[in-house]
Amino acid sequence: MRGKLVLAGLILSLSGVAAQAQTANSPVPIRDDIYCSGVISNQAVPRGTYIISGEGSDVRLSWIDGAHVYINRGTDDGAKAGDTFLLVRPVQDTIQVQWTKWQSSILKKMGTVWEDEGRIHIIVPQAKSSIAVVDHVCDYIQRGDVAIPFAARPVPNLKSEKSFNQFAPSSGKQLAMVIAGKKFRSVDGRGDIVYVNLGNSQGVRVGDYFRIFRYTGTQHETAFQDRRYAFDTELDGGLPKVGYAGYTGFGTVPKKWDWQNTPREVLGEGVVLRTGQDSSTVLITFSLGAVFSGDYVELE
Repeated sequence: MRGKLVLAGLILSLSGVAAQAQTANSPVPIRDDIYCSGVISNQAVPRGTYIISGEGSDVRLSWIDGAHVYINRGTDDGAKAGDTFLLVRPVQDTIQVQWTKWQSSILKKMGTVWEDEGRIHIIVPQAKSSIAVVDHVCDYIQRGDVAIPFAARPVPNLKSEKSFNQFAPSSGKQLAMVIAGKKFRSVDGRGDIVYVNLGNSQGVRVGDYFRIFRYTGTQHETAFQDRRYAFDTELDGGLPKVGYAGYTGFGTVPKKWDWQNTPREVLGEGVVLRTGQDSSTVLITFSLGAVFSGDYVELE
């Protein structure tokens, strides 16, 4: 798994904290975590200001750090040098292959996926449009990206991973699921961003922690797996098992056990960076292994 382990003052502050924490081998929200995390929301996003094009547009389709881009906001609209904007883009999963049951339907109910693209500020305002410079890019900037006035995002405090309890009992608080990762990934881990279907309308706040866990043998995965693989095995075609040792030699049990009467597997934890009405953007701060779409979370 890949690790990601506003102004000038905030950037310098974050950089200093990141350097100190990374020296101690501890995850910490850095600029890309905070300003490239994205959010799923049902709230309308003002789309009146956007990227028209940019320098070198006869041969370029996208722009990155340091490039000059043009926005449709000029002095006639009150624009002035120094105005700063965050760039966002509504995105959809173009592959649409579900990893777990109900994934697509839950994601749709959560709202629109808004991907963060970067930050710009105006350097030359003109009457009908303005020239802006790209200060920070998450991936790339393209025509039509929506520009919203910059607002600093809160940076949550992180707790030490030494407090992580692999065998933690249920917190008794609200449950939700990992619905998808950033870029609609189905497999994530430490340092990655995931989206869960519990948000501010359910009382979730930036800085809250989710514990990530998995029930044993729920069979919600749409990836191929033999039924009851977690408890017993049989050859393809349903050939009978021989005794408790199992026909294939990997064992079975005489009583039916399932996810409801066996221990859960605690996988890791993550901190909430942003919230929508029914969603949270979560940075996985610690994981023992892969986190899949369909795994469960609970508020700690």
